[in-house]
Formats: sequence, structure tokens, C-alpha cells
Amino acid sequence: MTEAAELPPAPEVAREVFGDRFADAVRYAELLAEAGVQRGLIGPREVPRLWERHILNCAVLSEVVPEGVTVCDVGSGAGLPGIPLALVREDLKITLLEPLLRRTNFLTEVVELLGLDHVTVVRGRAEEVMGTLSPVHVVTARAVAPLDRLATWGIPLLRPYGEMLALKGDTAEEELKSAATALSKLGAVGTSILQVGGDVVDPLSTVVRVEVGESPGGVRFAAKRAKAARTGRVRRRR
Repeated sequence: MTEAAELPPAPEVAREVFGDRFADAVRYAELLAEAGVQRGLIGPREVPRLWERHILNCAVLSEVVPEGVTVCDVGSGAGLPGIPLALVREDLKITLLEPLLRRTNFLTEVVELLGLDHVTVVRGRAEEVMGTLSPVHVVTARAVAPLDRLATWGIPLLRPYGEMLALKGDTAEEELKSAATALSKLGAVGTSILQVGGDVVDPLSTVVRVEVGESPGGVRFAAKRAKAARTGRVRRRR
């Protein structure tokens, strides 16, 4: 039996979550189960639980993303949570940021196949795109790194008064406590743990929200941002 054959049918709740994009969500699940497994982006054992553990778990993040904002999905990997979020929320402008070529190739194929015109794929690391990628309202991430390290990558990509939304598991509260000092230095002004996905996923999806003030990334990254902006202006003049 192939991995694709092991993919279970979409649960009925997926029709409600994805609406007119349900068929695209099914195609995305099939791509993850086939090409995603073949290219090492998803483990074969994850195929039977792709819907509940991965796709729907990410789609419900839409409950806490404001309307009409720009989003950068850091370390997007196979497109989680960026692709499910894009399927649910066509009002968003989403950038899938991923450093590995085989992953960005997969993401580009998915975006083109599903006609996600509001999604852009960028290859690079968060620290490399500062100054070339316009600051965003929201940074998202899932299974990328512990919160303190993730924050050093994600928060500097935010515009003033933006927020980082990180999908976490049972370690959310512990990670938030451990990262408190680092978050403060990076310009965080508020944190909270949210539970989303009622009547959709069980257990609920856990989201760590980190809100920033007028200097995302703190003093250290303000200098880096200014330097990157100056370099960008010079390049444009040339």
C-alpha cells in the first residue's frame, strides 16, 4: 500500500472550515501524502493523521489573525501553517519563507497548482531577508524552534505593533516562561497563550501570541534594519 492510499478521507468538518476551497484543501493533503513524503517533507507515519494533526490544526490559526493583514510564515517547510491559512483566508497577503531549496520548490508547485495568488514563496533565512522583505503585521510559525530562538528570527520581521503567532504544543507555557527575558529584549510588550479550533480539532490548537511595540527586535535589530534599508536604497538608485 502506498502512502497516498493511506490518506484518510477528509473529515466532514473540513468542508465547513475550507468552504469553496475544500477541493483545494483535499488536493493539498494529497500532495503532502505523495510528493511531501517522497521528498522527505512529511514523515510516512504522519499521513494517516494529516487532516487532524496538521492541516486542520493549522487552518484554525485563522481565528486569531486580523483581517486584511500581511503575514510571513517563517520556516514554512511543507507549507504549515501558511498554506492552510491561505486556503481559509484570501484576504491575507502571505509570504512563505523557507531556506531549503527542495522545500521552496514544493511550496512553489503547491501555490501555482492551487492558484493561491495572494501567496508568495521566498527562499532564505529570516535573518537574511531583513531589509529586503517588507515588515509584516503578523509572523506565523509551527515546529520551527524553541520560542526564544524563534523570536530572534521572527520578531525583527514585524512592523511596529505587529504580532508573532506560534503554534505550540504542551510545552507552550514552559517555553513562554523560559523566553520571557529574550522576548523583552526583542521589544515584546505582551504575551498570551490562546486555544483555538473549538468544534474543529481535538485537542485544541495552542497558539503563543507575542505582541511587539514600536521597535520590533529591540535596539540591536533597529540598527540592522536601518543598515539594510540604506543598502536597499543604494541598490535601487543604481
